[in-house]
Amino acid sequence: MELTKSELEIMNVLWAEGKPLSRNDIITKSVDKTWKGSSIHILLNSLLKKGAIKEAGFVKCGKTYGRLYAANIPCEEYYTTSVFAHSGKAVLPVLFSALINSDDLTPVMVDELDAMLQKRKKELE
Repeated sequence: MELTKSELEIMNVLWAEGKPLSRNDIITKSVDKTWKGSSIHILLNSLLKKGAIKEAGFVKCGKTYGRLYAANIPCEEYYTTSVFAHSGKAVLPVLFSALINSDDLTPVMVDELDAMLQKRKKELE
């Protein structure tokens, strides 16, 4: 699934909040958005069509009701499939090397990555 920059901004808001949000909530929480608030309806419909989000109920907005939207795929799954879809498995060592050589990496992050690798290694054995 390919998402546009604007769609990805909306997904990042939904992933960060971890709960269903209304259209107005998404607009309010999209601090550095590159899209206009008036285009939210088009973006949400596109995300629904792609299966990236789902309707998750309704909320009362004044005298009417509005839909709630929730991410339909986890953040990790989206980024994993995106990397493999564009580059294949051969890019994984290069990507991992870039991550571990980043100046932003802290010792705590290294420990977390190591724990994830050790866990996965045991699962594969």
